[in-house]
Amino acid sequence: MLKVLAHSWPLLLGVMLLMVGNGVQGTLLGVRGAMEEFTTFQLSVVMSSYFAGFLFGSRMAPSMIRRVGHVRVFSALGSLISAVLILYPLWLDWGAWSVMRVIIGFSFSGIYVTAESWLNNTATNETRGQALSAYMMVQMIGIIASQGLLAMGDPAGFGLFIIPSVLVSLAFMPILLADTPAPTFDDARRMPFAKLWATSPLGCVGMLLTGGIFAGMFGMASVWGSMAGLTLQQIAAYGAALYVGGLVLQYPVGWISDRMDRRKLILVLSLFAAGVMGLAGVVAMPFAALLVVALLLGGVINPLYSLLIALTNDYLQKDEMPGASSGLIFLNGFGAIFGPLASGWLMGVVGKGGYFLFLGGLFLALGLYAAWRVSQRPTPLGHGYMGLSPTASSLAVGTVMEKDPRRSRA
Repeated sequence: MLKVLAHSWPLLLGVMLLMVGNGVQGTLLGVRGAMEEFTTFQLSVVMSSYFAGFLFGSRMAPSMIRRVGHVRVFSALGSLISAVLILYPLWLDWGAWSVMRVIIGFSFSGIYVTAESWLNNTATNETRGQALSAYMMVQMIGIIASQGLLAMGDPAGFGLFIIPSVLVSLAFMPILLADTPAPTFDDARRMPFAKLWATSPLGCVGMLLTGGIFAGMFGMASVWGSMAGLTLQQIAAYGAALYVGGLVLQYPVGWISDRMDRRKLILVLSLFAAGVMGLAGVVAMPFAALLVVALLLGGVINPLYSLLIALTNDYLQKDEMPGASSGLIFLNGFGAIFGPLASGWLMGVVGKGGYFLFLGGLFLALGLYAAWRVSQRPTPLGHGYMGLSPTASSLAVGTVMEKDPRRSRA
């Protein structure tokens, strides 16, 4: 790990600063939007717009990098992010915010692809797994730190919009000034969705549903918190708890998954989460209990994402994995677009409890489908689990899927 840090610390530091900036604005907009009396539906559109931009960016970024290179893409998208972050408080209109969120999502998607290809280039076959693990840990630490920064600011002013802009600008300094040469970029040939579906139906359905869960969970957390009358500090603590849970439970769940049928573990985790979400949606809980709910929610959804990647991986040959990763990420991003919209609609119908009921419904659907898939074919051969964040690009996912050479058709 020390060798990885010695070679990759500029990139990892830059990624952490990026995640702090992104995490602050992601939560802040829900709080500030509520203060500006945006409706729940309007805020759900704002939140889902990020994921629409992210999905579009994941498709466009590889061709942009091939055409003009990593450095120019990195710099151009970073400038866009910094500019938009400052514009939010100057243009207090939900429609304008939605457009700006599309731009932010598009830009961050391109930056993730660029950063991950850079990281992949600096790592060797022996250190690539450690490098990706460090990258995912840095992402989660950055999001957790962002919630602490948010809790110390005033959402009614300009400071919490300016600070993320500054952090994003600073994030590029260690990356662009590092002496590591920019890598070449080879975009993977995508696997047709029909083949991907035939390979792993549960992987496809699961990625679609977890996209909706993750986007609804984090994207609408601040909107739910405002409806529930939580303070800014409590909303920030709730957002941090979502990622602390993922950070703590990622490895234990991965360890278990390498020793049993992953589909059964997906089934158990999904139904457990559905029960917790259903309880939180109908029972008034003190804030301490809500923090426990957040820890469990984050502790389930982050490993579930990685489990679905690993499950699909179990059915693939090595040369099929990069193309499959693009399809899985697309499904996850497509589901993410509708997560905040559906969650916002339900919250508008039944109140703040709709936040948890929406998440519980998707977890229940995933658990029931996993139960059905278990009955359809034998347990696949396991080939190793690696923790991934739902914000990872197809490059990181593809690299993880290629890492273990012990592949055979299940």
